[in-house]
Amino acid sequence: MRVELAHDAGGPQEFPRDGLPEVAVLGRSNVGKSMLINRLVGRRRLARTSTTPGKTRRIQFYRVSAGSTDGAAIYVVDLPGYGYAAVSRSEQRSWRPMVESYLRGSRTSLRGALLLMDLRRELRLEEEQLLEWLAAERIPTGLVLTKSDKLKSSAISRAVRRLSERVSPDPVFAVSARSGSGFGGLAAWIRARTEFTLLTPEGKPLPDPDGAPASGRGRAPGL
Repeated sequence: MRVELAHDAGGPQEFPRDGLPEVAVLGRSNVGKSMLINRLVGRRRLARTSTTPGKTRRIQFYRVSAGSTDGAAIYVVDLPGYGYAAVSRSEQRSWRPMVESYLRGSRTSLRGALLLMDLRRELRLEEEQLLEWLAAERIPTGLVLTKSDKLKSSAISRAVRRLSERVSPDPVFAVSARSGSGFGGLAAWIRARTEFTLLTPEGKPLPDPDGAPASGRGRAPGL
């Protein structure tokens, strides 16, 4: 696969207009968005990780292409993180119009969103409200539980069951960007909405040790 940062947007006027399918990645600062994107696209340092949460303050569009003659490609879209105290509330509010302008349901190229959450904690009000907002905008959404390598398999299963009951019909995935666990199911969800197959650096489909998504069937694209 070929991967590049194609657009670093500070507003709607800088969003791509080529109509390629897009999958947005969003979540609290320091939840592991950059590591997840790097694992999805088979790169180590494409999306830069930082010891300073809240660093991403623009919308970054990573163009992922098959590198073949059929021209297949998608954008994986990194949205600014939220909930980091060192970033002032006024500054976070200034990002909101930009993010909402992107997530509005009128953007037909947006095929789905992945909301990331640390597996070790509970769903918070802001995440519940965001899931409700995305549903109202008719954006298919998957809840991605990151850092699953920090817990035993029994604890992971309990967390997935508990959260699945709260966010149904959205699917829930438990993943580890360090080990790659759970990314096969996540790639299958993306493929169902974009018709694009994510590959490893060796050119193979992402391994799927866990089979289908951890729970739920997901919402039809509806776009």
